[in-house]
Amino acid sequence: MSQGDEVLTGQTVDTNAAWLAARLTELGVRVVRHVTVGDEVEAIRGALAAAAAEASLVICTGGLGPTADDLTAEAVALAFAAPLALDEVALAHVEGLYRAFGRAMPPSNRKQALLPARSLRLDNPHGTACGFALEHGGAWVACLPGVPREMKPMFETQVLPRVVARLQLAPGRLVTLRTTGVGESTLQDRIGAFAHPAAVLGYRTSLGENQIKLRFTAGTPDDEVRALVADVAARIGSPVFAVDGLDGLGGGLAATVGAALVAQGHTLAVAESCTGGQLSALCTAEPGASAWFLEGAVVYDNAAKVARAGVPAALLEAHGAVSEPVARALAEGIRTALGATHGLATTGIAGPSGGSEAKPVGTVHLAHASPHGTTHRLVRLAGDRERIQGLAAHAVLDLLRRHLQGLHPADAAPPPR
Repeated sequence: MSQGDEVLTGQTVDTNAAWLAARLTELGVRVVRHVTVGDEVEAIRGALAAAAAEASLVICTGGLGPTADDLTAEAVALAFAAPLALDEVALAHVEGLYRAFGRAMPPSNRKQALLPARSLRLDNPHGTACGFALEHGGAWVACLPGVPREMKPMFETQVLPRVVARLQLAPGRLVTLRTTGVGESTLQDRIGAFAHPAAVLGYRTSLGENQIKLRFTAGTPDDEVRALVADVAARIGSPVFAVDGLDGLGGGLAATVGAALVAQGHTLAVAESCTGGQLSALCTAEPGASAWFLEGAVVYDNAAKVARAGVPAALLEAHGAVSEPVARALAEGIRTALGATHGLATTGIAGPSGGSEAKPVGTVHLAHASPHGTTHRLVRLAGDRERIQGLAAHAVLDLLRRHLQGLHPADAAPPPR
């Protein structure tokens, strides 16, 4: 259950509900309903009472701040006949945070220390709003802050252990095969018929990546898990770049590439035109990227391509910026300029304007340069500007991944449209 007018009206996307539902499902909890209510105490009270009558576990996020529209604690008090009372520890926590910054606590923050009677305080080391939990009838109701960076660690450390103990859960095991460059329909065709008494297969998609999730029932032997995962991976083939949930490995495409570069003692530099820095952002989002990522140059203008990556002006004049020769020259030039083992390049038309009959919007040339030569790939991508840029960044990174893993680039399927 989520509270707040900003969530109800769409001003803020409710990522909390999606994250909590995924975590609870992993634990073996059957999630039956998501509810969103605005900043009205009676609406919150009614939703809480209805949820507690329907479910054995209710988790609420939001409405624990110091302002007049933060009404969760008041609504809980009304719904479950649990009058608010001052919690001295919660008050000391808020006062201590302000004192640490050399400020006096505003009187309005005292409200955050008023917790429902018979509730269990849930401490918040990342913010001022303490959470709380209480039992009503057969339901256990936990209320957490709405700020994700506060809510998530509180759930993991204080709610999750109590949920597992209270509901006597036997969590299953989730293994995720991560793929890129192939769409969901193609994945399904490659996997074919799937039926296993101990596992359920599902799909999840995001920009540049599709995931196959295998959820195993509790107690499934490890060798059986590994055998089934290996079978599904073999059916899919080279688009699988990582597996989460086995041996502590896994991670995104950039993490896979970075680990391979470090293992081989290699480095990377990139020259981006149409992706505008998204490729560099993917790489540098990884902890420890400085061990393998040297530089990302956004060479948008032709003059920048010449100055930063050494692309001959005559080449640009003869073929145009969006061309195979220029993509190759960009990858080779940035690699040479930085002394990197590998160079990657993107040049294309991300739209919405700038396309032509010969080079429509979505035309992107990718290139990878290494000591063994240069590989080029032309892709035709569909979608808006952001989608085209994101898919192109993933596609060129996958070109490098395939080289590092000894896979032929021709094995790659066109990125999903």
